[in-house]
Amino acid sequence: MSSKTIEVTELMGDGIGPELSQAIHQVAEALPLKFKFEQIDWSVENREAHGDKIVEEGCRSMLRTKLALKYPTETRTKSPNALLRRFCNFSVIYRPAISIKGISSNFKPDVNLHIVRVATGGTYDDPGRMIGDDGAVSLRIVERKPCEHAATFAFELAKKKGWKMTSSSKHTIQRGTDGLFESIVNETHKKYADVPHDIELFDALLAKIIIKPQNYRVVLVLNEYGDFLSDMASGLVGSIGTGASGNYGFDKEHKINVAMFDPSGGTAPDIAGKNLVNPAAIFLAMGMLLDHIDRYDLGHALRLSLLGCIERGECTGDIGGKMSCTQFTDAVIKHLPEHLPKK
Repeated sequence: MSSKTIEVTELMGDGIGPELSQAIHQVAEALPLKFKFEQIDWSVENREAHGDKIVEEGCRSMLRTKLALKYPTETRTKSPNALLRRFCNFSVIYRPAISIKGISSNFKPDVNLHIVRVATGGTYDDPGRMIGDDGAVSLRIVERKPCEHAATFAFELAKKKGWKMTSSSKHTIQRGTDGLFESIVNETHKKYADVPHDIELFDALLAKIIIKPQNYRVVLVLNEYGDFLSDMASGLVGSIGTGASGNYGFDKEHKINVAMFDPSGGTAPDIAGKNLVNPAAIFLAMGMLLDHIDRYDLGHALRLSLLGCIERGECTGDIGGKMSCTQFTDAVIKHLPEHLPKK
């Protein structure tokens, strides 16, 4: 086991969050690394009682550890994800959507899609306002720095994997906002001339991915488009319960200085506390964390163990199995040594 201790901020959430945390701690114990988790109570009750102070506490912890795992959180008044992006300057969200053997889907072709989303701006940063009684307006914002960070991240990912990078928007209609985005992407491409790059209109892209998903690997989009595309891709692979995301903040040199990983699903209050939750997404988030700290060997081992269990039907009921959350977790841990690097 490595003697270095990996410190991870753990943002405790609502609903199924405690069960996911327990599963992560069990997996962490089974890996040949030492982890130290710094838990921050981000339950909705604590956030509403302490307001921005508890958000700032979580962000201070993340800026110190440089790493975080976040569990699903309930939104009543303020979105915790939006607060995180503001306080920690998260400007990029990365969400893979990959077909998993053993999960039934209405969609037959294999999907291997890597969505890179500008995490700020669009209309999401402005809730809008009424104009008189019969109209409403909101401001759509696209900023240079987040787009530069996202474009650099997307081109780096495509270069590392030997893939094409596709940027997508409605630049022919939204000439100011989407036009700025595409111009920034083209500027960034000059530094990655060896990476194939093309541009698709976003509405056409959705249709083309459904028709021939094999034509797309890394797709870079603005905030709202990334939200829509990520959920569509989850539907194509058969389950939102297997989606995980990486959220990244950058320094002035476009280098990642803080990274947070989380499952894409919600708090699922209907099954919370019943040992029914599917831990696959948080395990995939943990795998992304391991990749990020240059332990791809361990992240890949965790993914292989997880995917093998799902293919054999050793999983929870929502993806075709009959196991509880703890049984599924135990199965992943049982098979993990088969994939860990040999000493």
